[in-house]
Amino acid sequence: MADPSDPRVYFIGAGPGDPELLTVKANRIIAAADLVLYAGSLVSPAIVALARPGAKVVDSAPLALDETHALLRQCATAGGLAARVHTGDPALYGAIAEQMALLAAEAIPYAVIPGVTSASAAAAAFAASFTAPEVTQTLILTRLAGRTPMPPGESLADLARHQSAMAVYLSAGDPEGVAKGLLAGGYPPETPVALAHRLGWPGEKRLWTTIGELAATVRAAGIDRQTVFLVLPGQGSATASKLYDPDFSHGCRPARDRKA
Repeated sequence: MADPSDPRVYFIGAGPGDPELLTVKANRIIAAADLVLYAGSLVSPAIVALARPGAKVVDSAPLALDETHALLRQCATAGGLAARVHTGDPALYGAIAEQMALLAAEAIPYAVIPGVTSASAAAAAFAASFTAPEVTQTLILTRLAGRTPMPPGESLADLARHQSAMAVYLSAGDPEGVAKGLLAGGYPPETPVALAHRLGWPGEKRLWTTIGELAATVRAAGIDRQTVFLVLPGQGSATASKLYDPDFSHGCRPARDRKA
């Protein structure tokens, strides 16, 4: 018999798309769950397919918070195990706090399993480093203001004044705004930017550009969502020039030419 204090609901980080980037624990819980509640088109079908035969699998995209909570509560109170699967890492733009508050109010035990966030996956895909000695030892993860406003002092221009590495999420719909904020914060236009779109999915796009060419690159690629921008001052001008050299490949084909 299960211990009543054991988690009945797990918030699981699914990573950016590649099912091989799941943690062993995440894989095990998804495969054992009675309910797999996943975040619509953001979670790879290959990860949803890990659900066992007979499990209830539900796309949460059309559901309101009270509806997703009702599903989790029904599963947990019936003695089942629920996997609430989020893209990337659930602690970052995963909106899990409000979900956990509802579970806590009903004394339903839960736990969180971390996932690979797209900034980390993108840095690995580009063989890039966020930190560089005597250039930056700091990484800022942020976004443009949208339906969710930014708190005072957290505009992109404000944060860009640190001149550190940055990962800009949820902002591909306004690349002009991203470039404007970065330039207003003092980054030189030639600062390298790595752009990763639907990383780990079929048809992913990985492109190198600069802040000055960011908007044009995004518009030319036809990208408007599911993209992270890595601002990489630590790459330096010498490295940046190599990124545009078709013969320079980090030991393989250039990142801009690779396909999934």
